[in-house]
Amino acid sequence: MFGVAGATLLTGCSESSEQRPFDFATGTWHDLSYDLSSETVYWPTAEPFRLDTVAYGETEGGFFYSAFSFRAAEHGGTHLDAPIHFSAGRRSVDEIPLEDLIGPAVVIDVSANTEGDTDYLVSVSDIQEWEAVYGVIPPGAMVLLNTGHGSNWPDPLSYLGTELRGPDAVPLLHFPGLDPATAQWLVDNRSIRGVGLDTPSIDYGQSQTFESHRILAGRNILIFENVAHLDAIPPTGALLIAAPMKIRGGSGAPVRLLAFVPQSDVN
Repeated sequence: MFGVAGATLLTGCSESSEQRPFDFATGTWHDLSYDLSSETVYWPTAEPFRLDTVAYGETEGGFFYSAFSFRAAEHGGTHLDAPIHFSAGRRSVDEIPLEDLIGPAVVIDVSANTEGDTDYLVSVSDIQEWEAVYGVIPPGAMVLLNTGHGSNWPDPLSYLGTELRGPDAVPLLHFPGLDPATAQWLVDNRSIRGVGLDTPSIDYGQSQTFESHRILAGRNILIFENVAHLDAIPPTGALLIAAPMKIRGGSGAPVRLLAFVPQSDVN
């Protein structure tokens, strides 16, 4: 749970785990976001990021001044999928409660299973095997899936499966994702706030029905895609803070994902 005067975090993963004060002075912050640039990977049919220079240099007044304008699709780079993205009547970005943007981070490493299988689907057994070691996923958790695919960023061919752009590229997409059966198991059996992974989509590249998106969005569970540097975060003990751009009515937004690892959990 999180208080007003300070924060406390479940240090273990079972619902009966002891809570301790969360001391931000004795740990390490990690940025789980990629920067936005001309190299940022976007869905083949989405408008990529563009930064235009408005001003840069010395002014007539003798001081330096810089300003830029940018444009891009909501869904690209490290970003959040709001529930309304795949579920009518659910929350848009600006409607997400602040408490839903903060939670204990659970990092499930399935990278050994994705080797040689770019279309791997994270299974219920993957979750259960993790829980057998670290305990039950705690209420309010942010479940982060480390598929190892982030090592391919930002090369479009290895990260998306194709360098093509436009509708013809979509059938050529190949990357791991969350099995819809696993998404259903999570919403039925665990009380989580979000699911994120290091690929372009929570549904694997060859999905045509986006069932995992629909299952999670239907329960107002947040989705984080293109999450960076998951290897730096331990399986348990970290706190995840998501700060998406507050787009009114937005179906998604670029997000700054911050993970804090307490000193006792720093390797």
